[in-house]
Amino acid sequence: MSSILFAHRDPKAAETVKPILKAKNLLLLRADDGVRALEIIENEPVVAAWVQQDLPGLDGEQLLRRLDLQDLDIRVVLMSEDPSLKAARSALRAGAYDYLPLPLDENEFSDCLERILEEEAEPAGLPPAGPVPGRFDHIVGQSQAIRSVFRLVEKVADTDSTVMIYGESGTGKELIARALHQHSRRRDMPLIPVNCGAIPEELLESELFGHEKGAFTSAIRMRIGRFEMASGGTIFLDEIADMSPKLQVKILRVLQEQQFERIGGSKTINVDIRVITATNKNLRQAMEHGRFREDLFYRLNVIPMTVPPLRERQADIPLLIEHFLHQFHLNKGSRAKSIDHETMARLMAYPWPGNIRELENLVERMVILAENETLTVVDLPARIREAVAAPGQAPVEIPEEGIDFNQVVSDFEDQLLLQALEKAGWVKNKAANLLKLNRTTLVEKLKKKKINPPGG
Repeated sequence: MSSILFAHRDPKAAETVKPILKAKNLLLLRADDGVRALEIIENEPVVAAWVQQDLPGLDGEQLLRRLDLQDLDIRVVLMSEDPSLKAARSALRAGAYDYLPLPLDENEFSDCLERILEEEAEPAGLPPAGPVPGRFDHIVGQSQAIRSVFRLVEKVADTDSTVMIYGESGTGKELIARALHQHSRRRDMPLIPVNCGAIPEELLESELFGHEKGAFTSAIRMRIGRFEMASGGTIFLDEIADMSPKLQVKILRVLQEQQFERIGGSKTINVDIRVITATNKNLRQAMEHGRFREDLFYRLNVIPMTVPPLRERQADIPLLIEHFLHQFHLNKGSRAKSIDHETMARLMAYPWPGNIRELENLVERMVILAENETLTVVDLPARIREAVAAPGQAPVEIPEEGIDFNQVVSDFEDQLLLQALEKAGWVKNKAANLLKLNRTTLVEKLKKKKINPPGG
């Protein structure tokens, strides 16, 4: 059974949410100070945590910093008796998933919980990692395909241009949005993510624009929306294609005029925001079928950016596997620390329809069930063994629209270089011998491709 942590100075405060969690078959864990809350998160399979801001021991923002330092990936909702916009922005800048005022409203808690559970069920991109090769600390990759994305991010990050990020589920679109924000002049202001596909249509308008007290039956107090929270910073609208035509009109107005009204309100609120959106759907097809407004599309599609699927980033697979092995060893104490070359070759030849999330889940399963420190073909699930019967480079299939020959060749070269370096423990002389190259030739290739050792 999954668990929810509720950390509040008053042990009775959790009674409000207990029936909601019971209906969702979720276990309630309680803490009355920040130190105990951290212990529970470290040792229990907690889906999310609702944490009072001014807890003794560790306050809410101190707890968030500790979780970040320990690379513990958990959604934390901060709660406070201060309902101001300043307090909400402070919480979100500290890394909170959301901010709810106290005393806690059952409907607001239920809505927030529903969003978290929806997102848990959806495939996601690569979770934040520790420092890795390259300029973007949370994105693992050295392939030509992902470096092309990095170059585009560098060009447009420090502008206010609207960016549309395209990519399949599980490719890491939100990480690209975060990279754009973190390398912009708005980096010290909030980045507010909203998954438009995970929030019911009837709640999304209030989530984005807020509402006034009494605007509808359950609006027992004023609520600040995500656009207002993001003012001065960036709002990231994920799965924008799932937004209803009614809301698309309101989004268009915000883009054009940088202003809106809360639901039930008459006061116009001015905002200064950068908008980044993402989708895994074909928006041009959606326009043709009348599901997406043409005028909004051209407002959002100023800078289109495509995150490549994992099957087009074969050279990154060894780095990702190494990263996941290291993370599971640190966080879960798994005995498996490495993977043999035949197994690695099979994993590199697999097409990965679920992208990075599928790879992460597979590595987690393998390390949990493994009996030795080195993963072998025996540890692979049958579907992978059957799909890729023998190691080696998978044949390239040319689609109807054709391929970029130079990029395919470059990616294959990246793959060979990285395999040789991994096998040689990143000793260049040994790697050059494995590839039957002069050491100077290898060094020049690595320098040209900006391939550096892990952590380098």
